[in-house]
Amino acid sequence: MREQRRLAAILAADVAGYSRMMGSDEVGTIRALKAHKRELIDPQIGAFRGRIVKTTGDGMLAEFASVVDAVAAAVAIQFGMVRRNETFPTDRRILFRMGVNLGDVLVDGEDIIGDGVNIASRLEAISEPGGICIAHCVHEQIYGKLAVSFNDLGKRTVKNIDRGIHTYGLGASDIAALPPDLLLHSGLAIGETPGDILHPFDITQQIRYCRSADGTKLAWSAIGGGLPLIKAGTWMTHLEKDLESPIWRQLWRDLTKNYHLVRYDARGIGLSDRIVNDISFDAFVQDLEAVTEATGIERFALLGISQGCAISVAYAAKYPERVSHLVLYGGFAQGYDHVPTSPAARERRAAILTLMRLGWNNDNPAYRQLFTNQFVPDATKEQTDWFNELERISMSSETAARFMEAINQFDVADLLSQVQAPTLVLHCGGDLLVPFEGGRRLAAGIPNARLVKLDSRNHLILPYEPAYAQFIREIEAFLRN
Repeated sequence: MREQRRLAAILAADVAGYSRMMGSDEVGTIRALKAHKRELIDPQIGAFRGRIVKTTGDGMLAEFASVVDAVAAAVAIQFGMVRRNETFPTDRRILFRMGVNLGDVLVDGEDIIGDGVNIASRLEAISEPGGICIAHCVHEQIYGKLAVSFNDLGKRTVKNIDRGIHTYGLGASDIAALPPDLLLHSGLAIGETPGDILHPFDITQQIRYCRSADGTKLAWSAIGGGLPLIKAGTWMTHLEKDLESPIWRQLWRDLTKNYHLVRYDARGIGLSDRIVNDISFDAFVQDLEAVTEATGIERFALLGISQGCAISVAYAAKYPERVSHLVLYGGFAQGYDHVPTSPAARERRAAILTLMRLGWNNDNPAYRQLFTNQFVPDATKEQTDWFNELERISMSSETAARFMEAINQFDVADLLSQVQAPTLVLHCGGDLLVPFEGGRRLAAGIPNARLVKLDSRNHLILPYEPAYAQFIREIEAFLRN
């Protein structure tokens, strides 16, 4: 008989210091555990559509069809325990350690076993008492779907697992600090509904349009509040789809916490006019000018990413009175046509242009995969698939090729010294698409610019990388000054 398997979200929990507590007060410990299970744990697991697979003296294993529900239940239980423990002396407080994993399980009657369960148990073992530890695959799935942010704990080695596991966690103090109205019902009685832990990344944006100097219609939107921050347009964007992106959505979520973020789709891209005559550096700068005028914002921070850096440099040099801060990430001053390269490198670029024209909009992503691997070599399958699809839907084959040809011709080297705004340059040290030297030259040419080297191989930094947290911290600290 063929064994039955299924994908499941697994929550493992145990009591920290259980043997000590039982040795001190066996009856009181058992009584307290039963009360916590009856009044908090069972109702929360039921409320989030989970089932308890089994319990032991000090532990529990639960299964959920949704990884979001599994993490939400864990947060609700741990927050509920903070409130319940307030009535106990410090040495009699029960602190659960919890681990959540998403993996394949083998079904054995009502039980589940296998690697997915083992990893959840190992994550539980390294969790802080009163906290939660989750696997990287879990963290990816809950992006934008929960109103809590987990800390990146990096790769951990766990018992009996022959590979390192990238983990994220919430400590006891993180959970205790959550706003009470977020988890209003975390001490539920049976039959009540769960609190508002589930919190989709619901950014309401209104798409607006303006016209560039040549009449091209550009789609733009503004989201978030705080200091105005305008992002220069790049290729391969889509105002609506980017908010759902496993690559972009965390960045927009983090930036809109403190900033009034303006984004737009460049000409020929996304929701802007797709069929355009002029795809050139001058046209891209004019597009940025049109969007900044349409916003009505007089002074703002300007964010350039990749080829948007050169566009931002040209704008900042031309309008010094309008740019309060300049942030440049993954950029360059000169395109490939102005940089000495080998004949082999020139042949590779020509081959990529041919592939773009032949298969960019093909349903088969193989034509685009080569390009994707240069942007995000360390991406997960979900991120790679999404980026392949974004390339296809954001522009036509001919537009993609024309963009690459135009970008290769960029040259703002003579404008760098004219930038007056305080400037932060960030660049990944192992960037496979735009080598670190591109960022170094930007910073060297702009007066008093600060250069930060990030530990990553990706051109578009990924939200689960340790370098991502540094990326956000550097930007926030820079824009505060």
